Amino acid sequence: MKNIKAIIFDAYGTLFDVNSAAEKCKDKIGDKWESFSNYWRTTQLEYTWLRSLMKRHEDFWQITEDSLDKSMKIYEIDSAMKNELLDLYKILLPFKEVPEVLKILKEKNFNLAILSNGTPTLLNQLVKSNNLENIFNDIFSIEEVGIYKPDSKVYDMPIKKYQIKKNEVTFLSANTWDVSGGGNYGYNSIWVNRNNNIFDNLDYRPKNEIKNLNQLLEII
Repeated sequence: MKNIKAIIFDAYGTLFDVNSAAEKCKDKIGDKWESFSNYWRTTQLEYTWLRSLMKRHEDFWQITEDSLDKSMKIYEIDSAMKNELLDLYKILLPFKEVPEVLKILKEKNFNLAILSNGTPTLLNQLVKSNNLENIFNDIFSIEEVGIYKPDSKVYDMPIKKYQIKKNEVTFLSANTWDVSGGGNYGYNSIWVNRNNNIFDNLDYRPKNEIKNLNQLLEII
């Protein structure tokens, strides 16, 4: 990729493992912990889209809590675990290659940023708890525009901040709808396909697909 002036990452599922909260409780939850965690994540995303469409915005932390409430009822998980799961969600673990790859990219003097549905408080806590606070030039939250991805207002934030062209951004996400959102907006979107998933049919196909961020270093 040539003339790239900023590398921008989605946070949840791309840099940070959204299943790591439930995984830390798997002894209490039992064998259903992973399917429960996936349901929680799916519901969380559905709530962001539905609230955007209804113009009934709530921040990502409220949506995370609301989607957890439903998921715990569906999977019949003791409600006494709610606060523990929420606290763990604030300190999700990064995927194993993430810290080292980010440090290498930082040394190459790229503008590095996060562009996420998360609130500023949540994102800053995630970054700090994983000792990544000196990596990113900016952490962009959708709270600045009051609507969730994949609305174009979200993808527009880094363009306005850096005063660059859309095709001067490399954007990475593990979420196919987010890759398509960024790609249709004009970013060079890369799909981080960690789980051998199938790409959605949303009028965009990424030029690059990688299994983890180590492979990004071969492209940039």
